[in-house]
Amino acid sequence: MPLLRIRTEIEDRPGRLASLTAALARRGANILGLSVQLDADGVVDEFIVDVPRGGPDARALAEALGAAGGTRTAVLPARPHDLVDEPTRALALAARLRAEPDAVPEILGELLRADEARWDAPGGEEPDRRDLLVPVRGRSVRLRRAGLPFTATEAARADALVRAALPAVPRPSASRRIALRDGTQVVVRPIEHRDGDAVRALHERCSLDSRRMRYFSPKPYPPRRSFERFCDPSRGLTLVAEGPDGSLLALAHLVLVRDPGAAEAAFLVEDAWQGRGLGRGLAELLLALARDRGLVEVRATALSENARMRRLLTSLGGRTRRTDDTAIVEIRLRLDGRPAEPGALAGWAGERRI
Repeated sequence: MPLLRIRTEIEDRPGRLASLTAALARRGANILGLSVQLDADGVVDEFIVDVPRGGPDARALAEALGAAGGTRTAVLPARPHDLVDEPTRALALAARLRAEPDAVPEILGELLRADEARWDAPGGEEPDRRDLLVPVRGRSVRLRRAGLPFTATEAARADALVRAALPAVPRPSASRRIALRDGTQVVVRPIEHRDGDAVRALHERCSLDSRRMRYFSPKPYPPRRSFERFCDPSRGLTLVAEGPDGSLLALAHLVLVRDPGAAEAAFLVEDAWQGRGLGRGLAELLLALARDRGLVEVRATALSENARMRRLLTSLGGRTRRTDDTAIVEIRLRLDGRPAEPGALAGWAGERRI
């Protein structure tokens, strides 16, 4: 029976995937493989299916998925090799890359099933929807594939494979000293259990309006269970900013969500330290660390009236989306799995001026 690869984009809402699988079942397509990927405007579902001989052709399947809510649907021939378990295939390619570091383009091309894979010439042509540029130690590999544009999740997979298989660079230390616009030195580090009282004091110094912008209500401080979640690395990462006197000036959260490769960001900066570059410095660092962890998208929800938060995240490449609540917007930053800009993490143990 013909084996097909189907990729379609759906709105990220409950029940959408069930609608797609039901539409394929009605057409007699047997689903042999499924992956869910993030992309710029939604969720991309990829199926490997076989269809009975004489069954629906590619156009009929695309139309069926379109009627079920899928958009930008592509249906292409697949190979039996595509049914190999994806984690197993990626681990095998990582082992091969360790043994053959000069074969980076070929191995990345196999990972993402690209039609073409080669080292990119410095100053080469700008990538289009068919292309993906994967940074590799100051150079780039250009992948090209017709019919199936690369998703942000695929970009993250390629970047993760390179970082996992090739010799590692030294890891940054756990804390970092940054200088704000006025020259004040601030230490940024991961939160610790000993910070409980300082986190409460930070909230007590913040105005009702600052707390409302952060939590959508002027709650006095997070309950103990919320603080414990801040300290749990399995849930994400929380950074604290320490002032010259050792008090906590700000919190920055990167909270993992159920969507693969995504996390939510949130910030609280003490009123007296707002407008001095601290929020931007924390946001840039949080995005760099998200890329380093292989995330492909960072999201933040904000009150529509929170112009400062919206300006900050859109200036960093975020796209604002409406929500069902007119008082709340969502800002999404696509990371594409690319590493941080040169130097963004290299200075983690030293000083960087914001």
